[in-house]
Amino acid sequence: MTSDKRTCAGIMLVDDHPAVRQGVALVLEEEGYRICGEADSCATVHAFLAKQTPDLALLDISLGQESGLNLIPEIRHRGVATLVYSMHEDPASIERAFMAGALGYVAKRESTEVLLDAVAAVLDGRRYVSPCSAQSLASRVLAGAETEHAAVLSEREKQVLQGLGNGAATGDIAALCGISVRTVETYYSRIIEKLKLDGMKALRRYAATFKP
Repeated sequence: MTSDKRTCAGIMLVDDHPAVRQGVALVLEEEGYRICGEADSCATVHAFLAKQTPDLALLDISLGQESGLNLIPEIRHRGVATLVYSMHEDPASIERAFMAGALGYVAKRESTEVLLDAVAAVLDGRRYVSPCSAQSLASRVLAGAETEHAAVLSEREKQVLQGLGNGAATGDIAALCGISVRTVETYYSRIIEKLKLDGMKALRRYAATFKP
């Protein structure tokens, strides 16, 4: 984004902590952005939007006892892009923000450079998920996949998989489960087929992270 576009872009800061608004304003103004308004509650956001239409709302989702998530649909309806800037990094909050219409999500603990990248991206109409937020979402997806995989395995298959993940040899797993080595190998094949894995190496990698 060019300096001229930055100067023309009006940003509304929505956060119930004055010190946070002041700090963010300094960072954005140093980059040439224009702060056209500040708000610390849903009511002050409504009042501001009744008079002005900023280009971007930089929004915290914790506004005292209120949720900034409830503001996103109205902000979007007025043609204003929303970038959530929050201390909340849980997947549920991130997903709810995007479902409500936010274009970007940045965790407050991330660097100034990340925030500036997000502002530029959202003002250009692009979605942006900060690194910490993306990691949170990825963890949820992976946890869901593991749960789904585990659900298709029998208790014996989980036992065999856990033994493999603990580094036990096939003979040791057989002794632990009270079955033959050949039966353990049969379980390996069944697990590979059920989880659609690419052979024993993939099975060992999966077993190393498996949590029953």
